[in-house]
Amino acid sequence: MNGFLRFCGEDLKSPKVRQRCGILSGGIGIGLNLLLFLGKLLAGIWTGSIAITADAFNNLSDAASSVVTLIGFRLAGQEADEEHPFGHGRMEYLAGLVVSMLILLVGVELAQSSFQKILHPEPVVFSAWTAGILAASAAVKLWMFWFNRRLSQYIGSAALAATAADSLSDAAGTAILLLGLLAGQYFSWPLDGWLGMGVALFILRTGWGAAKDTADPLLGRPMDPELAADIDRIVLGHENILGIHDLVYHDYGPGRAMMSLHAEVPAEANLLEIHDVIDHIERELKAKHHIETCIHMDPVVRDERTDALRSQVEALAKELDPACTIHDFRVTAGPIHTNILFDVMVPYGLRLSDGEVRGTLCQAIKGLSDRYFAVIQVDHSFVEGQKTP
Repeated sequence: MNGFLRFCGEDLKSPKVRQRCGILSGGIGIGLNLLLFLGKLLAGIWTGSIAITADAFNNLSDAASSVVTLIGFRLAGQEADEEHPFGHGRMEYLAGLVVSMLILLVGVELAQSSFQKILHPEPVVFSAWTAGILAASAAVKLWMFWFNRRLSQYIGSAALAATAADSLSDAAGTAILLLGLLAGQYFSWPLDGWLGMGVALFILRTGWGAAKDTADPLLGRPMDPELAADIDRIVLGHENILGIHDLVYHDYGPGRAMMSLHAEVPAEANLLEIHDVIDHIERELKAKHHIETCIHMDPVVRDERTDALRSQVEALAKELDPACTIHDFRVTAGPIHTNILFDVMVPYGLRLSDGEVRGTLCQAIKGLSDRYFAVIQVDHSFVEGQKTP
């Protein structure tokens, strides 16, 4: 396996490395699945088993899926151009989605054929030759599961993870098929159709899981909490960065991402010095995570009175939900009343509407002092579990 990984390369964020891994997986998958298809097709014709024949065509669909994977990674590795300024990285997700759709289609077709076989059972001819083909097929699929799983972990690919899951379900389905046919030699039960239905359910379950894993990044999902935590560490590790919030991440494919965030800085700090720090952070994030980052600076006043009032207001926000945080906290005193301006970050799933959140907090802040007038903006986190210091 180490030889395969060396062939792919060591720069795991590089599109070329991902491309080589995808092409390697696709090429091996095409060759092995075509061999399995031919062997099982002959066994299915010889025995008259609908389950073995269906399993053969499942391997043919796997070969087609490997073609899609190969083409998808090939296209995903292309450089950005005028029509696609953010590159073609999402082609990898599309390839994984097409593979999952093919898996689901095979599962549905197999379920229909197996149902007919249950209604109209036919005798199955069994031989040691057939058993050998099925045992060898299960072993090959287990190796393909291990191989694709290692590749998917190496480059963090949902498409290759879907391919690995498909191989594991195929191995399990073939093993069940083999055991069932062996048992059928000692019992008179018509097992063939039921075994085919069992294989179909394995395939459908695998296809559904693979479809969800590849559709999520296309639809948009929260940033990986581990990545968000490392970004927090990098940004907050620089002098004069007091807090971050409104972190928004746009995924254009593995290794191709854009991000924006707001960084709270001392209002009295030197603007040129802070700007230099922000530029350095943006370069650091690009070098480590291959993320193009745009950082907006929010000047905040940090004194004893403001910090104490902020702590009181944040405690009121957490009474709505412990996950609530506040940021952009400012206090402007006037002759009649004192404006308290801030944004409150609320988690998705909070039962209160944005208007109810504003109204509840305004009333609670009014309870601290009749002079306080709250101006509140309600935000929703794009990162699961994101906290604002």
